[in-house]
Amino acid sequence: MSHWIDTHAHIYAKEFDADRQEMLARCAQNNVGHVFMPNVDHTSIDAMLDVESRWPDCSAMMGLHPCSVKKGFERELYIVEEWLSRRKFAAVGEIGTDLYWDKTFWDYQREAFTVQVQWAKQFGLPVVIHSRESLNETIDMVESLQDGKLTGIFHCFSGTVAQAERIVKLNFSLGIGGVATFKKGGLDTVLSEVAIENIVLETDSPYLAPVPHRGKRNEPAYIPLIGQRVADIKHISLEDLRQQTTENALKIFKTRDS
Repeated sequence: MSHWIDTHAHIYAKEFDADRQEMLARCAQNNVGHVFMPNVDHTSIDAMLDVESRWPDCSAMMGLHPCSVKKGFERELYIVEEWLSRRKFAAVGEIGTDLYWDKTFWDYQREAFTVQVQWAKQFGLPVVIHSRESLNETIDMVESLQDGKLTGIFHCFSGTVAQAERIVKLNFSLGIGGVATFKKGGLDTVLSEVAIENIVLETDSPYLAPVPHRGKRNEPAYIPLIGQRVADIKHISLEDLRQQTTENALKIFKTRDS
């Protein structure tokens, strides 16, 4: 596996409108060979699919982000289901739960998550899960829904060793991003205990840029910076880290190396 993979980047976002071509050129220069793009809601679909059509190394997912689950969310889910029935996507995502901003729609979030997990099973797709301030609750739901057919990624993992072990037991991987490079990110202990076979890398661009770009716009070209930090924690070579995490991502998304 000669290149890196960014398993989670919103490169269709408006933050990249002014320099998307140049950003993707930097991506190639830093040997990031594939980028997987999670959907947010109906407002992000056109831009995401446009990027996918222009750059074949960018693959779209389809799902409803928990922060877009509000009253009347059923209309959003109908659009997701329609797209999943129409064509192939890399995954059902970004789906999940979020108790960081607003707890008002918790029951709606749980319902939307459950429905979309069932679609993932129906279409034979992995799921990419958002679980900000709701990790234990989301793991509980996945445990109740796991029937041996479900797999995917817990995106932006920043939990404990015990939570990581529960996720791995569910046949899911940990999405590791820029937080791994933060001095007080708290992932050093966790990553030292998790097998490299259970890790994939992500940027969550344009958010959560790694050191030394923290606080600035993130982009897929920074994946090697995250990889270097993980390799240092795991006491392995950067090449071994790249090869294994790329293999892990290709296995999840059922994509051949290119």
